[in-house]
Amino acid sequence: MLIQPLYRHSRHMLGALILAAAAMSANADQFEDTERNKAIVQQAFNAWENGGSVFSNLLAENIRWTIHGSGPVAGTYVGIDSFVEDASRPLISRLSTPLVPEVHAIWAVDDTVIIRFDGSATTTSGAAYANQFVWIFRMQDGLVTEAEAFLDLAAYHRVIANNAPREE
Repeated sequence: MLIQPLYRHSRHMLGALILAAAAMSANADQFEDTERNKAIVQQAFNAWENGGSVFSNLLAENIRWTIHGSGPVAGTYVGIDSFVEDASRPLISRLSTPLVPEVHAIWAVDDTVIIRFDGSATTTSGAAYANQFVWIFRMQDGLVTEAEAFLDLAAYHRVIANNAPREE
């Protein structure tokens, strides 16, 4: 009679152990994805700090990039071309030096990577441009599929309004 309750108890314990092992395996996979996403973004920012493009091999073709705030550039851009042409190029074309990031922190949780950085450059009129940024990336298969950007849009707009674009 004692064997039956022990058997039932061991069966429940075995089931609980199997569930716990499965959860640990899923957590390990999730941790690996999180760390991989963080490393991909860190490498992209390292390349940018060294004169490369932060966007090379980082953005999905159909990215949804939202710039929060108010003003002409605020809004959601769908696709790399839309984002680059309508949001990035108006600023970058008015800088005589590359925008150089100074990364303060990169955090990653699951498929989300958050980057806090400052950026500085010289405008085409010779004035200094400096801004603070927080970008929130949603990653899938090693690419950014959704991005949210927080920055001082008044500083961005001053550069657009007071500087002529470079001739390309």
